[in-house]
Amino acid sequence: MTSDSIQIPRSLPLLLTHDGVLLPGSSMRCSVDTSGNMELVRSRLLRGTSLKSTIIGVIPDTSDPASDREKLPAMHRIGTAALVVQVAGSNWPKPHYTLLVTGLCRFQILQILKERPYPVAEVEQLDRLENLSSKSEFKEALGELSEQFYKYALQLLDMLDSSVPAVAKLKRLLDNLPKELHPDILASIIRTTNEEKLQILDAVGLDERFKVTIPLLLRQIEGLKLLHKTRNPKTADDKRVRDRRKLGGGAVKPFSLDDTEDDDEDSDDIILLEKKIKSCSMPEPAMKVCMKEMKRLKKMPQSMPEYALTRNYLELMSELPWSKSTTDQLDIRAARILLDNDHYAMAKLKRRVLEYLAVRQLKNNLKGPILCFVGPPGVGKTSVGRSIAKTLGREFHRIALGGVCDQSDIRGHRRTYVGSMPGRIINGLKIVGVNNPVFLLDEVDKLGKSLQGDPAAALLEVLDPEQNHSFTDHYLNVAFDLSQVLFIATANSTATIPPALLDRMEVLEVPGYSQEEKLEIAHRHLIAKQLAQHGLTPEQIQIPPETTLEIITRYTREAGVRSLDRRLGAVCRAVAVKVAEGQHRHGKSETSDVTDVEDSRPRDVSGPADLSLPPEMPILIDHHALRDILGAPMYEIEVFERLNQPGVAIGLAWTPLGGEIMFVEASRMDGEGQLTLTGQLGDVMKESAHLAISWLRSNAKKFQLTNGTFDLLDSTDIHLHFPAGAVTKDGPSAGVAIVTCLASLFSGRLVCSDVAMTGEITLRGLVLPVGGIKDKVLAAHRAKLKRVILPQRNEKDLEEIPPNVRRDLTFIFAGSLEDVLNAAFDGGFFRKRGQELLNSKL
Repeated sequence: MTSDSIQIPRSLPLLLTHDGVLLPGSSMRCSVDTSGNMELVRSRLLRGTSLKSTIIGVIPDTSDPASDREKLPAMHRIGTAALVVQVAGSNWPKPHYTLLVTGLCRFQILQILKERPYPVAEVEQLDRLENLSSKSEFKEALGELSEQFYKYALQLLDMLDSSVPAVAKLKRLLDNLPKELHPDILASIIRTTNEEKLQILDAVGLDERFKVTIPLLLRQIEGLKLLHKTRNPKTADDKRVRDRRKLGGGAVKPFSLDDTEDDDEDSDDIILLEKKIKSCSMPEPAMKVCMKEMKRLKKMPQSMPEYALTRNYLELMSELPWSKSTTDQLDIRAARILLDNDHYAMAKLKRRVLEYLAVRQLKNNLKGPILCFVGPPGVGKTSVGRSIAKTLGREFHRIALGGVCDQSDIRGHRRTYVGSMPGRIINGLKIVGVNNPVFLLDEVDKLGKSLQGDPAAALLEVLDPEQNHSFTDHYLNVAFDLSQVLFIATANSTATIPPALLDRMEVLEVPGYSQEEKLEIAHRHLIAKQLAQHGLTPEQIQIPPETTLEIITRYTREAGVRSLDRRLGAVCRAVAVKVAEGQHRHGKSETSDVTDVEDSRPRDVSGPADLSLPPEMPILIDHHALRDILGAPMYEIEVFERLNQPGVAIGLAWTPLGGEIMFVEASRMDGEGQLTLTGQLGDVMKESAHLAISWLRSNAKKFQLTNGTFDLLDSTDIHLHFPAGAVTKDGPSAGVAIVTCLASLFSGRLVCSDVAMTGEITLRGLVLPVGGIKDKVLAAHRAKLKRVILPQRNEKDLEEIPPNVRRDLTFIFAGSLEDVLNAAFDGGFFRKRGQELLNSKL
């Protein structure tokens, strides 16, 4: 494009800039965030296709930034016609565009053609861009000024490092460009204020333009001379680096000499960062990587995107606790007292923690074990981990893994990606600031799996005591020692944890609480916590143990204490309303409502607001008050109502929420010998049902379940149902309950209403052991049952059951199905059945 080919349109859309002045021949980035400018970009730039559609008028906005932006701003009368080179958009922190524009020539506004949605003006081109250097009138009028300016410009460039490509390019431009363009180009790269650039923009005449620019050029030369005198010769390399940063943008980003002080500050920051890296005592391999990256950083222009990435990497490396650790507080007696005060029950779990502390006291270099607390929600797994950290005097950090499906969350992203960051393990170490914290990996059984990898597989190296001394995060790309970290994982069930990951952890079962344990926990911890959260005191509310026990038995059904905590919170909220109302009433009158004091009988009320007591009296939560606040009981004991006819038995099941009793119902009808199973059963439960019916059919004659020689299913259909059909049921522990239910159906006898059972069966009638015995026994205890039938090989599991529960229950251990049936029926199944048949013959 020759200088004669530029001809701007008669009307131009105007872009108003508030933070800079664009001169012809220079480039500038403009931030567009006002409504008028953004509409200009959308309408004329993003939709335009011709060259003229990309030429706009850039006008300095001389109005106050705090003024009303709805009105047309005060515009400078002279602007610069510019070619839009690049348009970039962003939505953060608010929607805006960034334009890269290159100045072409000056123009003058003749009149505003329209103001909305963006201003458009009729303009007159002032610079014709004709090559005047060869004309005789230019040499006569401006020859001396132009030569003087050219000499000062060369002197300025000689003071910079010629090895920098941008400096050499600028020298070539001075030699090749027409001299009448020199003032605009040089003025755009030297240190000037916006007011001074406005003066240059207003200098339409060439002589005036040279006269305004030469003093600015001299001032810059004097400033560089002073800077060279005060600069230490040892910092010549730093000068070269700064010059590269200033001129690194080439023609796209104009070179500027007005950032010297900022560059000095940035250089100081890099020096401090280097000192910080050398003083953080990192291993030799990591130090070599950091020093290599530091050398690259010093030679890198700030405008490069990789500059920020490299600096962030080095800052992270300097902040990691490579050698900083806390000293363990190894006092076994104090630890035992602290654990007992924070948590009631959990004897097995607390014993294992004390064992770890004792071994740690005897052997200081013990590698951190990987403990996994497995139990239903609300039993205190997370709070135990926090108490362990407090016992040891270590920092505590919780990492929630529920729903994590990207392995980069564990191992980090590689630094080749934009927006890369370290994984949660390394980030957690940066947060706590020590290399031996307590890390709680919460909900490790709920890790996901996606196209981004398997995070459970990424945890294998983290949770292996033989490998995690050299854990390598993808972002760091150097090994970090995790052997001193005490990892504690929590899970509701081990069924969904991959076997390889489960093998690296020491599983500690945290079963549910008995009713007595819940009662003690409520009065030791929960009630006091709820009173503090609701601004109440023991002088304002009293919750006796009888009321708490009623909440536990009739308003909650869980293994933990979360629902109990919520119910106690509901009681406290209702009392808080009465206390606030009483204080308001007491403030308005000296007399209190005597009727409320005397009337303690239950009343027909519509809600907790009718529980009125004067504020100076403690509000006692009794049975009637509890019913007013929480409503009718949610759970009732229905065992005796369900077992009033043959074909019903009670089994015991384990769920991730704790143990539950499970009814098994069966009925028979005329048919073709089909077996129907309902109740959302899994494959294991279906197999148990087929095993049960096969065993009973094969032993029907032996145990006198038939009156003749025909088969049990001859002309008979059996329907086996597990109530609560919306809940999926599966597991190998319902076999004995199914056999008992079917035996009751075929014999016409009722199963004892106070007995529950669990155990798997074989085709030969043996009873096999099952898991979750403590949870199942606690479920039977909550249901007010008296006897529990267990597999004989599960007798050892009774040691985990609380003594008070063992006292309240009678345990019957069965090795075969004959033992189960004899214990499930009153008077024994086979002896009673034989006597009934004998009586019928007589």
